[in-house]
Amino acid sequence: MKRTLISSVIAVLLFTAVFGLAYPLLFTGVSQVVFPGASNGSKLERDGKLVGSKLIAQDFRKPVLGPNGKPKTDKDGNPVMVADPRYFQSRPSQTSYSPSATFFSNLGPNSTDARDEVKANIASYLALERRYDRGLTAGAVPADAVTQSASGVDPDISQTNARIQAHRIAAVRRLPMATVNKLIADHTDGRFLGLFGEPGVNVLELNLALDGQAT
Repeated sequence: MKRTLISSVIAVLLFTAVFGLAYPLLFTGVSQVVFPGASNGSKLERDGKLVGSKLIAQDFRKPVLGPNGKPKTDKDGNPVMVADPRYFQSRPSQTSYSPSATFFSNLGPNSTDARDEVKANIASYLALERRYDRGLTAGAVPADAVTQSASGVDPDISQTNARIQAHRIAAVRRLPMATVNKLIADHTDGRFLGLFGEPGVNVLELNLALDGQAT
């Protein structure tokens, strides 16, 4: 009995040291050398200041101000937000793009709440974009523009979504459409290994590049 107990304690300590300390430290060290940017969170800086991570979506909306100049709030006391027309907009987020609680609404495909949410998002998207793209219809609105990702903080949007928004960006910032489309192309990630998934446009990187353009 005593011998078995001692062997068990030794095994626990050994496996803890190997798989709980040595193994994580080894891979942490390798990743810091081989992939230092990715292992530290793929952080993005502007003028020496941290502005976010290329892996986490950000909120590019702005608060709606009331007659008193203060932000309006909803019935729950949260500020009422509206898309900032100067920036490309990320996918809708259940958590208002909070990286500390990543999830989606979990509404099923037959849910009336999900249907109403998508309809409202389509209406908002058209209200924002149709002014700059007169031919835009509800049927042409891409799915990623009106539905949430599984995490709620997906940093990418589809190329179709980006090119629709490009009309607004070019008009508001008074940039040539060719310039905006080139920025989209420059910040589009290809398919994984050239085969899997669809190309995605990184919204944060794209908006940072936009701010670097003369307006």
